[in-house]
Amino acid sequence: MNRLNIFLLIIVMGCALSVVNATNQQRQIFIQLQRAQSQERQLQQDYSQLQYQQSALSKTSRIEQIATASLKMQSVTTGRTQYLTLDPGAAKAEDAPIPTSAPASAPAATRRGGTR
Repeated sequence: MNRLNIFLLIIVMGCALSVVNATNQQRQIFIQLQRAQSQERQLQQDYSQLQYQQSALSKTSRIEQIATASLKMQSVTTGRTQYLTLDPGAAKAEDAPIPTSAPASAPAATRRGGTR
């Protein structure tokens, strides 16, 4: 009977140590969860702040202010508009751009818009 009591005592001690170990692991996992949730809240705050900054930086009035101040750009007026004209003899049929709607299997002469 004495051996049976010692054996049962060892089993009870093993179970007790197992419970202590499981409780410790549960606490460690809970601490990790709390840290992850705290980090998530911080990242959400940072993201919201970045969205606000992006909307503030992309406002049309701010872009226009930077364009006029830093880049010395001016708005378009009819008095400053210049129109470029092309001499009538300067353009040839061979210089015309190839239309993109022409099928790839069409002969080269029809793709260029002229004849050989």
